[in-house]
Amino acid sequence: MAANKLCCTLAIGALLCLGFAALIQAQDKPVTDVCLGCICEAISGCNQTRYCGGGVCGLFRITWAYWADGGKLTLNNESPQSEDAYANCVNDPYCAANTIQNYMSKFGQDCNGDGGVDCYDYAAIHKLGGYGCKGELSYQYQSALDKCLTTFSPLDVRTSG
Repeated sequence: MAANKLCCTLAIGALLCLGFAALIQAQDKPVTDVCLGCICEAISGCNQTRYCGGGVCGLFRITWAYWADGGKLTLNNESPQSEDAYANCVNDPYCAANTIQNYMSKFGQDCNGDGGVDCYDYAAIHKLGGYGCKGELSYQYQSALDKCLTTFSPLDVRTSG
């Protein structure tokens, strides 16, 4: 009886730890899923066809330098020094999204001067870089972002980050 009680206590404790770990991990990610989806939509129409061209790769159109600044994440324990590591990661939606999360953790800032850091800032950082985000976004990119956020984020996106 005591062994069963101990086993149940340990199992519940383990589940609570996993739950807290998931909560902490979610808090470490500055960009919401809606925001990521809208950045994807604005930059490429979320075209998931494997793509590399013009110095960018993947559905988020990530450069090698961005990937490097985002931690050189890889798939399946591939070495970051592998010739294909960059393209493999940024063409995978999850690896690319995690690269963006890392990049935004590093470069997140108020780009539009509204006093907060939100999806509009993350979209500017994504398109213009961590040091150039105060610049002008193209009309097409800004319009696609605005339309997506209006459609998919009925809540105030300024609370996302």
